[in-house]
Amino acid sequence: MNSMRRRVTTVATAALAGSVLAACGAGQNNDDDSDASLIVGTTDKVVSIDPAGSYDNGSMAVQTQVYQYLLNFPAGSTELTPDAAEKCDFEEPTVYVCTMKSGLKFGNGNELTASDVAFSFQRIVDINDPNGPASLLGAMKKVEARDDTTVAFTLAAPNDQTFAQVLVTSAGPIVDEETYPADKLLDDDAAVEANAFSGPYTIGEYKKNELAEFKVNPDYDGTYGEPKSDVTMRYYADSNNLKLDVEKGDIDVAYRSLTPTDIDSLKKSDDVTVHTGPGGELRYIVFNLKTMPGDDDAQKQAVRQATAYLVNRDEISSEVYKGTYTPAYSAVPEGQVGATEAFKDKYGDAPDPAAAKKVLDDAGVSTPVELNLQWNPDHYGGSSDHEYQAVKRQLEEGGLFTVNLQSTEWNTYSEERVKDAYPAFQLGWFPDFPDPDNYLTPFFAPNNFLQSHYEDDAMTKLLDEQRVDADAASREAKLAEAQEMVADQVPILPLLTGAQVAVAGKDVQGVSDTLDPSFKFRFASLSK
Repeated sequence: MNSMRRRVTTVATAALAGSVLAACGAGQNNDDDSDASLIVGTTDKVVSIDPAGSYDNGSMAVQTQVYQYLLNFPAGSTELTPDAAEKCDFEEPTVYVCTMKSGLKFGNGNELTASDVAFSFQRIVDINDPNGPASLLGAMKKVEARDDTTVAFTLAAPNDQTFAQVLVTSAGPIVDEETYPADKLLDDDAAVEANAFSGPYTIGEYKKNELAEFKVNPDYDGTYGEPKSDVTMRYYADSNNLKLDVEKGDIDVAYRSLTPTDIDSLKKSDDVTVHTGPGGELRYIVFNLKTMPGDDDAQKQAVRQATAYLVNRDEISSEVYKGTYTPAYSAVPEGQVGATEAFKDKYGDAPDPAAAKKVLDDAGVSTPVELNLQWNPDHYGGSSDHEYQAVKRQLEEGGLFTVNLQSTEWNTYSEERVKDAYPAFQLGWFPDFPDPDNYLTPFFAPNNFLQSHYEDDAMTKLLDEQRVDADAASREAKLAEAQEMVADQVPILPLLTGAQVAVAGKDVQGVSDTLDPSFKFRFASLSK
């Protein structure tokens, strides 16, 4: 997500945040621990509460708490479980049908019916926002409400092996058709005021990317059960302040993103616990195939392949991230079904300047290649600057590249990257669901999340075929072929993969329960 898939600083608003938090009792000791409110801190940023306008971890963190989905993953599990739906199954090979629970309603009192579900999915496709999750719905040909309790999805291909999991992703939140416009996004303040939420929480006080107050929704009937605590999310501009506040007990949980040095330091603290969960985060460089250096497609591919020969992932892993991230040699990270090491197989596991020079010379590319490389200082953790200084040094060593590093804060970054402003740029990805397809289709299918002008008919065909292949061995072979194509074409350059990390006070329970392969951080699991 997530990865595919996004500035008012916390420090500047500390007085305001403190007064609000004191008013709601968050962070204070309470004799009845079951009623104690919690404060969660993060450096992630929200692009949009509206599901049609966001496809990023910061927005997903809010959506997970306030919206219902047809299906969902319980804490600690990757088994699909009914949420707003009573049941879902294939009626025909290309028709997937969900029957809704009765009596569901939004926080504003409006009924939640199959019509809202069909509306929710269709508006994502119709709006097709460049920061939205429309690419996840490429397999959906049509969605319709047959009646108040039945919604039917007509799929492009029979026996789709991934569509049920798509219902749990950024494309899956159910919105109120009487509140959300069909043809444009609803801004955050209007969404909060409308209170059209049916998830475990509703939102009280809200100041975008400063704080969000999540109040237990007593009418929620879904996968997560009854939430144990109200939660306030506090947003940080600086991970150093996030680390200091969780260590001092000013917040209860720090989730995304502390620096490797901070994590290492906090492991030695007697006041907090460092919780780790299954990996799957992918960090990578995206090339805009339209604006990157090169006079034609062959030269552009040569430039991309040269970068693959020159990067030193081991150095970045050990020196910048102290092993909290490990080298990634494929678009599908190690540990996922069907993962290969296609980049290691093609380019080796150590820099090869001679091979990089040859591929550039063979394509007639003049050197040094001037590459503008954009990175983000406030979304992917405090070590991004060191990571990209290392990438710059590695690419420039030997004189084949001149790298111009530039940085932009996330809200601007997420808008400009889809407007062809960056020839090459940093992204990170948390998967929407635990399947290798989610590292491939959102990146390389038509109308993909990257918006990098990559589209290849052979890749599209391969992705479509693996998605409906019920034979495990055959599907893995197709996944391997797709990874080999990525390594040859290099539309992205995978760098690192890492585990999920959250740091919490000793009195906080439930953190490890929600750090599971579904990659959903559920406030409903947390308590003191």
